Amino acid sequence: MTTAAAPAPPSDASAARRHPVDQVPPPARLTVLSLQHVLAFYAGAVIVPLLIASGLNLTPEQTIHLINADLFTCGIATLIQSVGFWKVGVRLPIIQGVTTTAVSPIIAIGLAATGGEGGAEGLPMIYGSIIVAGLFTFLVAPYFAKILRFFPPVVIGTVLTTMGITLLGVSAGDITNYAEGTPATRDILYALGTLAIIVLVQRFFRGFLGTIAILLGLVIGTAVAVLLGDTSFSGVTEASAFGVTTPFYFGIPTFSATAIISMIIVMLITMVETTGDVFAAGEIVGKRIRPKNISEAIRADGLSTLLGGVLNSFPYTCFAQNIGLVRLTRVKSRWVVAGAGVMMIVLGVLPKAGAVVAAIPSPVLGGASLALFASVALVGIQTLSKVDLTDNRNSVIVGTSLGLAMLVSFKPDIAGVFPSWAQVFVSSGVTVGAISAIGLNLLFFHIGRQRGANVATTSAGERIGIDDVNDMERETFVSTFGSLFNGATWPLERAWESRPFADAPALRAAIEDAVLSAERAEQDTLVASYPDMATLVTADEEQAEAISQDVGSFALENLTDEDVEAVRDLSARYAEKFDMPFVAFLGRTDSFAKIIENGVRRLDHSPEHERRVALTEVAEIAGDRFGIMVADANPVGSAWVRKFESLQ
Repeated sequence: MTTAAAPAPPSDASAARRHPVDQVPPPARLTVLSLQHVLAFYAGAVIVPLLIASGLNLTPEQTIHLINADLFTCGIATLIQSVGFWKVGVRLPIIQGVTTTAVSPIIAIGLAATGGEGGAEGLPMIYGSIIVAGLFTFLVAPYFAKILRFFPPVVIGTVLTTMGITLLGVSAGDITNYAEGTPATRDILYALGTLAIIVLVQRFFRGFLGTIAILLGLVIGTAVAVLLGDTSFSGVTEASAFGVTTPFYFGIPTFSATAIISMIIVMLITMVETTGDVFAAGEIVGKRIRPKNISEAIRADGLSTLLGGVLNSFPYTCFAQNIGLVRLTRVKSRWVVAGAGVMMIVLGVLPKAGAVVAAIPSPVLGGASLALFASVALVGIQTLSKVDLTDNRNSVIVGTSLGLAMLVSFKPDIAGVFPSWAQVFVSSGVTVGAISAIGLNLLFFHIGRQRGANVATTSAGERIGIDDVNDMERETFVSTFGSLFNGATWPLERAWESRPFADAPALRAAIEDAVLSAERAEQDTLVASYPDMATLVTADEEQAEAISQDVGSFALENLTDEDVEAVRDLSARYAEKFDMPFVAFLGRTDSFAKIIENGVRRLDHSPEHERRVALTEVAEIAGDRFGIMVADANPVGSAWVRKFESLQ
């Protein structure tokens, strides 16, 4: 959000153009751009079935089938999400892939179903739980925003951290080839070499090459192994030239309540991730995201996951690395991503492609997955960094959940103490950590009378709730919320008189009402305290922060000299007609064309009408600042902010 104005109107031709998301590039360009998405996505896509196959001790032939089934279903899932139909699919340039969140629970379910032996016999129970979880996700999509408040950063951060740390055990097994005692020196060198390649690529390369560091590590590590005779592609010649995965290839699904609940927890976490991904994608391409868009995206996740259970694949979600690629390349067409989906379907019916991937040596795979899973843990730590851990409730949630998760991870035999029906839950550190975090969050923040949601931060950095706000003296209240306005204190003084506030939205409403019900002279002075668009767009970052505390709209990034001149012209015309600065609230996804259109329309207002509009814009700016201050007052927006920050 920012204070802003708008330039000259767009031409009829530009106004009639389709949004960049819906534009279709020429065939040659479309093919190249789609291939780039496949390359950026490929390593993350195939590593999940590889890890699951390794954890369940599947044969090479079964592993090849899992890889091809995954690629085939990834392609279908991507088409569902990007092209869409009915109320399914968000119709944005989003690639769908198997979520790493599911790796550890899937392995745990498979091992529990086979008494710890592993093998394909555990797959029917895995696919049964995936099918039910996919159906659950599809049905709950329209209602998800209502339960998102039960997944604050303290829960998501704990689960992601636990997940990353737990999965590092899988990497360690691959690196050592699950050898007893001291592992082979060559295996360790392969893993460290692969990891070193990934680190060096990330250090010295930018742009597209930087996005495929994992893929380059796998390719180079495998190439070295081939040269040294430690692996071969003989399986490629033996694999069929063409083959389509058939429904229930590994047997008719079986259903276990504990396995289903475990997978539903995975999908609940995935829904939060998808929410953030969709907000990030909408921001990058310049499309406003509404609740129905979140519902459409989650429905696509659910349908794709259900198909995954039928077609021998796994749960699906949006792939953040490909959203980052959209931001990097600025190619916003969803049809580019749809083209990538078609390519994945083609790869999925070529068993030889799967055989190539299956030939990757286990230590090389372990080195690559080490980097991947460590980054998952890092995202969890970053999420927890936004949590007030000085609040004893949050520290208990994080500490207890991590402790229980690590107990199970370090001593998996502890599952044997529990009844057979409970072993699926307690045999996975991720599942134990997730259940603990969710349950403790409910206990501390949603059961019984609470002090209320955090609504502000004191000068000492302490997060405070609505009851604390209601107990404040006038001066403390004004200083706490003083950043909502550019120096004016009277709206806060009058809002203070409306205590007690039932909750954060009631507090926000009182502040906005104070602005809109004030005397005319006070309102005019308040509007005059805001910089106009011309001042803001020509200021450097430090100056902009000094004159406006707003977040800013991405539509104002990278303006051309012509754009800036148009802003100056409109601001001057506005000031001449209305004798006040051009002030406007800009959403993060407002396009520059939309700013132009709104600005020109406001020039046609009468002076009295425009006074009211400008005052409403000031109230909107204060409201948005308040929304940023209240981290848990808008859980959907908070999910977007967390996810978008992770893409920077």
